Amino acid sequence: MSVATLLGAPVAERVLLGDEALAQGALDAGISAAFAYPGTPSTEIMESLLAPGREGRRPKGGWCANEKTAYEAALGVSMAGRRALVAMKHVGLNVAADAFVNSAVVHVHGGLVVAVADDPGMHSSQNEQDTRVLAEFAHAICLEPSDQQETYAMTREAFELSERFGLPVVVRLVTRLAHSRSAVTLSAPRAENPTQKDPAGARSWVLLPGNARRLWKERLAQHDELVRWADASGLDTLELADHPGGLGVITAGIGKQHFLEVVDELPIRPSHLHVATYPLPVALLRKLATYCPRLLVIEEGSPFVERRLQHLLPMRRSVDGRDTGRIPPDGELSPDVVRAALGLPAREHPAFATPLPGRPPQLCQGCPHRDTYAALRLALADRGEGVVAGDIGCYTLGALPPFAALESCVCMGASIGMARGAAAAGLRPAVACIGDSTFLHSGVPALMDAVAEDADMTVLVLDNEAVGMTGGQVPALPDSRLLPIVLGVGVDPAHAHVIAAHPSRVDAMADVIRRELDHRGLSVIVAVRQCLPAQKKQRGQDVPE
Repeated sequence: MSVATLLGAPVAERVLLGDEALAQGALDAGISAAFAYPGTPSTEIMESLLAPGREGRRPKGGWCANEKTAYEAALGVSMAGRRALVAMKHVGLNVAADAFVNSAVVHVHGGLVVAVADDPGMHSSQNEQDTRVLAEFAHAICLEPSDQQETYAMTREAFELSERFGLPVVVRLVTRLAHSRSAVTLSAPRAENPTQKDPAGARSWVLLPGNARRLWKERLAQHDELVRWADASGLDTLELADHPGGLGVITAGIGKQHFLEVVDELPIRPSHLHVATYPLPVALLRKLATYCPRLLVIEEGSPFVERRLQHLLPMRRSVDGRDTGRIPPDGELSPDVVRAALGLPAREHPAFATPLPGRPPQLCQGCPHRDTYAALRLALADRGEGVVAGDIGCYTLGALPPFAALESCVCMGASIGMARGAAAAGLRPAVACIGDSTFLHSGVPALMDAVAEDADMTVLVLDNEAVGMTGGQVPALPDSRLLPIVLGVGVDPAHAHVIAAHPSRVDAMADVIRRELDHRGLSVIVAVRQCLPAQKKQRGQDVPE
């Protein structure tokens, strides 16, 4: 079945981002609920579903404390027989991995689709990890569209596949697809599933060892069926050249678009297999390899397809791609990268008469974090060899001039654990800077560890009442409700403070921080003032980009 035949009669055409096309595909597939944690480049999926003034039905659900809680909520919808979408960025899938991998062992009842947006080139991420690797590890199905129309159609198909095979299905986007627009033809929406629990009940959903072993064996035995489905799905397309021999090109995802942009410049059009399904279409790959002695793999992310060809091909073939260096091993694909891989001369680009100045990111003017960092620098002056551990969010920009206030940024919630470890290693003062949404996402467990040993450290929670880096979404607990959590996990009330982050109060803020840095034990300071763009967004005012 080709992408063109996945859909019924067209009912409308809209210009959509890749993220918006995925959201619309899920909605038209009859989802009952959607859950997510914001993270670029996936944020607009949920933003589209929750947009004010959205025409038609809006699913239940919304933003969650983190990706794991979002995934588990979607899994509960599936258990009730209804369809659910869960969305996140690639590193967010790490947070949800426990639920994700185990959900591929149970028998998914209502369609469950996992929308993951990878970030090759690390525009706003800590790494370039490839979601296809974790999908394969979980023995889940993964679909990888190459444009916005395929994103819409494959998302709808993903729910059908989830219910057919009893599996979660991953739809993998990358930044350029998620954040570019194209016309998308929509088809008539499907009705929601009725609420109906799985008749198999606990036998399919309780992963006690006896059940888990049986279900795992069934999942492993299903692999060959999934490979046969991939070969027959029609989502992967093979075009053989007029004569055997020569070069065969394998594209995956958005790599197809870059290849099509330059292929007409080649003297002879090569054979071309486009891969959109995982498990891989083994029969099609072997057919191409039999026809072409040389293969070039053009894929975004890791050399996922390229490496698996070494085990799938019936005979040795020359296989080039990211692993061999024919395509750079890091960064995004582009037409220029693909031109070079195909042996075409570099395209000349016009030179600018005057070099463009650099525009490093910076905290907004009027941002409350500016005041907090100014106070922190005053409090740390002349205090010797300490450490300030940072975290993930817009406040990470405090690592850059003029503040240069942070010394680390590794993963969500790491600041508290790293400051605790640094204190145990003898660094003093040890400070953790963490945003409100990140604190709720994964900082609270680390704070409990610090409470358990009364670690000699100070936690500075920068509460701007928004998930600021991704567009000002409302955190799981808005309106500065963090102090009860801090006290509830056992922080001494004498060393738990809420202070107002404001330019007129920098000296007073610094005094509070100094007192707690002098304290030989755990202290927590919550610096509060609302993010200005988030405030405008909540009031319905235009926010300049």
